[in-house]
Formats: sequence, C-alpha cells, structure tokens
Amino acid sequence: MSGGTALARSMRILYAAIDQRVPGADGGSVHVGSVASGLAALGHEVHVLATAGEGAPPEPAHWHAESPVLGIRQLRLLSAGRVARLARELRPDVVIERYYNFGGEGVLAARQVGALLVLEVNAPVVDHPGARKRLVDRLLLVEPMRRWREWQCARADLIVTPIAAILPAWVSPDKIVEMEWGADTRRFRPDATGPVPFHRQPGETVAVFAGAFRAWHGARKLVEAVRELRRRGQNQVRAVFIGEGPTLDDVRRLAQGVTGIEFTGRIPHEQMPSALAAADVGVAPFEVTAHPPLALGFYWSPLKLFEYMAAGLPVVAPRIDRLSGLARHDQEGLLYDPSGPDGLVAALERLTDPAYRARLGTAARRRAETTFGWDTHCRALELAITTALACRRHDA
Repeated sequence: MSGGTALARSMRILYAAIDQRVPGADGGSVHVGSVASGLAALGHEVHVLATAGEGAPPEPAHWHAESPVLGIRQLRLLSAGRVARLARELRPDVVIERYYNFGGEGVLAARQVGALLVLEVNAPVVDHPGARKRLVDRLLLVEPMRRWREWQCARADLIVTPIAAILPAWVSPDKIVEMEWGADTRRFRPDATGPVPFHRQPGETVAVFAGAFRAWHGARKLVEAVRELRRRGQNQVRAVFIGEGPTLDDVRRLAQGVTGIEFTGRIPHEQMPSALAAADVGVAPFEVTAHPPLALGFYWSPLKLFEYMAAGLPVVAPRIDRLSGLARHDQEGLLYDPSGPDGLVAALERLTDPAYRARLGTAARRRAETTFGWDTHCRALELAITTALACRRHDA
C-alpha cells in the first residue's frame, strides 16, 4: 500500500462526504468538519470531498469541492468516477465514507486503491417497521436498495456508528466501533464571548433550544412548557429558539400570545458558542414517536447536547434510551418522563435555582471536556483505524 505503512504515525486519509456542505450549521456539516480537522491536527494528511459552503473550511485538512450531480443527494453515486480519480492520485491508506443508501463512491474508490475502508454510519442501514422504502424494495423483487447498502457494510473494514442496532445483524461485532459525536470544547465554553442574538433581563432563567426544527426535535414542547409556567404565574423562565426548519412556522404560531419566547432564526455556527454561553439551560425535548425510524433505538448522537454541555449548560431532555447515558439525571442535567404532561415544566421550574443550575452546569462542562469533545472522538477514531490497519497487515 503506498502513501505510508499501516503502522506509520501519519496516515493519508481520503474522506468522502460530498453531500455535506462545509462549512455549514447543520449537524452533518459540523461533524465532517470536526472529524477532518481533528484527524489532521493529530498529524494525518486528510483530504475531504465535500460540497463547498460559505467561507473557508476548517484547517489543517485539505478540502476538495465536490457536490452530488445536480445537487441531488440521491445522485451521489454518479460522482464515483471523480472520487476514484482522486483516490488514484492520492493513494490513501484509508478511505472514510459518510454512509448513505444511495452512496458507495468511497467504497468503490477504496477497493480500487486497496485502502482500508471506514464506513461512518449515522443513519439506519436496516429498515424500520413499516418503512415505505422497504415496501418499494420488495416490489422490485431483488431488493436492490437493501442489497446495495448491505454490500457497503460487507466491504467495510471498520464501521463507526453511535449505535450498532442500526446495522444489519450479521455484521461482525469485531468491525463495529460505537462512538458518540462531540463538541469543540475549546470554542464552546461557559466564558465564550461574541455576538448574542437575544436579550435578557436580570433574574431571568433563559432556556435555549437550538436545532433544525423537525417534528421529532420537539420544539413545540418547550413552547407548551413556557405557556404552562405563565399560567401558573411562573414568569422567570424565558425560552430562546435558535435555528430554522420545517416546523418553525408551526412553532411560531403556537407561541403567539405567550410572553417570554424569542426566535432568533438561523445563526452561523461560529456564533453558537457565545449564544449558548449567554443562556442558562439547554433544552432538547425530543419526541421519538414523531420519527418512525427511531423505533430501532435512539440512534442520533445529538450535537446540541454536547454543545450545551461544553457551554456549561445543564441539559433538560426526555428520559429515553441512550440520552440517560449522555447527560445523566441530577448530574449533568434533568431527564423527565416524556409520557406525562408536566415533566418538562417541573424540570424548568427546578432549574430556576441558580446554585443548583451552576452545580449541574459545572458537571456538564467537565463531562464534555473528558468524554464528549471532538478531540476525544478523533483520538478514539485514530486508535480504531490504526488498530484495523495493523490487523490487516498482520493477516496479509
């Protein structure tokens, strides 16, 4: 294998994520930028294929602008020729592909140059119960979509995912590495300074929601909680909503007539550290029943939770699978029963206590630094890759 030996300290890595716009504000964009720059900071030569966003992508990785044909994600595989040409030019030790059902261009390129293939899986490979995609696949008799995505898994030397339950059951545990996303703990800090897109008054407890406003993000739950607090005469909790997305207009309509609610719209991700540092509580009121694929398990590694924690905010979230192990109840935040109407309300009420809030926020910051930083993620990824390379060389 050219471009370095398997046990060399420095690896040459080609990272194929062409449907992600970098830089950008959504989770996928932040993930790709953070992993690429984090691996490069560890001394590896990292080349990334991604759609060019606004501004300069993070250094010290090398960025190659490449978008899906016509900008359509489902046509990503048509870029396979260009990905393979770059792979032949670079001769990487490792190819990382960000998995997508209609992808596979990195998989094909890795085969051509004999590179170790790392498949980064953040969405289900298997179909959830009642999936329309599954029904269509069966109508095609040979189930081409299932076969293609399973072929990608079979070709991978290493699969990195937040949760193994979203992979086919036949995938060997030996090549699965469960790994959480993270936050840039150098930028997201309790003392971060910069523009703040909202105003606050003395004595307020500002609860922030940051997200893409999809139905399962549960933004409406925070509106309903503030309305109930106002009905009870509890006026100190104020909610700030950062971001935009499909349900934003519905959430705005729900908030009409409710005092103490502000919508900032979307802000650049580089302004998020100062925005979170100016808040008191980070809210992630997920509604898993609104997203059928979550029947497989809570497979997200929620970026907002890690950034809240890095900013020193206690987290408020429903008590559901996996979240309980990220922000622990009464340690880094408060987890409420999502089946009852008053869980979120009670959690917000309890966090109006500044001393209690400070204790949880300090613990959240500490846990983010030790466990959920992108630097921690990249060191663990580096170890998994170098171990796989060593095993491959031993078996050759």
